[in-house]
Amino acid sequence: MQFIKSDVNINLIGQRKIAFFVSIAMIVISIISLIIHGGPKQGLDFAGGTLIQVKFPSTIKLDDIKTGLQSIGLGKSSVQSFGEQETNEYLIRTDSSVMGAEGFSLDVEKALASSTGGEVEIRRMEMVGAQVGKDLREKALFAMFYALLFITIYISGRFELKWMISGVMAVALIGAVYLFTLFNVSIPFLIAAALIVSLVLFWFLELKYAMGAIVALIHDVTITVGIFSILDIEFTLAIIAALLTIIGYSLNDTIIVYDRIRENLRKYHKNPLEFILNRSINETLSRTILTSVTTLFVVVTLFILGGGIIHDFAFALIIGVAVGTYSSIFVASPILLTWQERQRKKKNG
Repeated sequence: MQFIKSDVNINLIGQRKIAFFVSIAMIVISIISLIIHGGPKQGLDFAGGTLIQVKFPSTIKLDDIKTGLQSIGLGKSSVQSFGEQETNEYLIRTDSSVMGAEGFSLDVEKALASSTGGEVEIRRMEMVGAQVGKDLREKALFAMFYALLFITIYISGRFELKWMISGVMAVALIGAVYLFTLFNVSIPFLIAAALIVSLVLFWFLELKYAMGAIVALIHDVTITVGIFSILDIEFTLAIIAALLTIIGYSLNDTIIVYDRIRENLRKYHKNPLEFILNRSINETLSRTILTSVTTLFVVVTLFILGGGIIHDFAFALIIGVAVGTYSSIFVASPILLTWQERQRKKKNG
C-alpha cells in the first residue's frame, strides 16, 4: 500500500533549522521540568513503599480515606482515584514497607470501613523495599545505556564498516562506567556523563551515522521523560519497558532512512548531499507515515480500552511513536548534513 506517491518532493531538509529549534525547545522544557521536580516522579518500583488498591461500592471522599489511614499510622500516605470514575477505585501509596506486618490488610480494611461508613474491598497490595527500588532504578538506567551503546556498534558497522572502532569505544565506556560504580558515583550522573563522552567520541572518530541515530534516540527519550515529568506521571518498570520499546521503534525508522541514503549516495553521487537526503526521506515517507499511523492506532486503542494498569505504558508509547517518527525525519538525517558542513568549513579553514 502506497500512502504517498514515490515521486513526492517535499523540502523536509530545508526545514531543518526550524525542526532543530523545535527539538531544542522541547528538550530544554523537559530538562527544566525535571530540574523543578527533582527528576522523574518515581513509582513504587523505584522509590519503594507499599501500594494498596481499594474499591468502594459508591463514591468516597479522599479526606475520609485519609482519616481512616491516619488512625492506623499511615497519615502521610497519598491517595488518588484509579481508573474510571464510576468504578470507585482508589490507589493508596505509603513510603513505608509495612505490608509484611501481620494482619495489616485487615487493619486497613477495618480503618477505611470505619472512616467511610461503607464496605471496602482491597483489590491489590504490593510492597517494594527501599533498597530493592534503588537497585531496580540503577538497573533500568544501565539497561537503556547499554542498549544505546550496542546500537552504536551496529550502526557504525552497518553503515560505515567501523566495527572495530565502535566496539573498542563501547567496551572502554562500559569498563569506565563499571569502574566508577565501584567508587559509589551517582548512577544517573554517571550515565549522563558517559552519554556526553560518547557523543564527543562519535564526533572525533567521525562516526556520523551512529551519532545521528544516538542523538535522535536521546532526543526521543528525553522528550518522553519530560512530558511525564510535566504531567507528574509516575515512573515505573512498565515505563522503562516503554522507553526501550521506543528506542527500538525509532531506531527501525532511522535505519530505513539511512539505508535509502546509502543507496542514493551511490546512485546520485554527483548531486549535493542535501538533495540526496531530501530525496531519501521523501522516498521512505510513505512507509514511515503508514507504519506510524498503524502503530498509533493499536497503541491508542490500548490507551483507551486497556485499563488503568497499562494506561501509562500506552501513553508513553503514543508519545514515543510520534516523537520517534519526527526525529527520524528531522533529527537523525539532518545531522549528516550538519556533519558535512562542519567538514567543509574545516577544509576551507
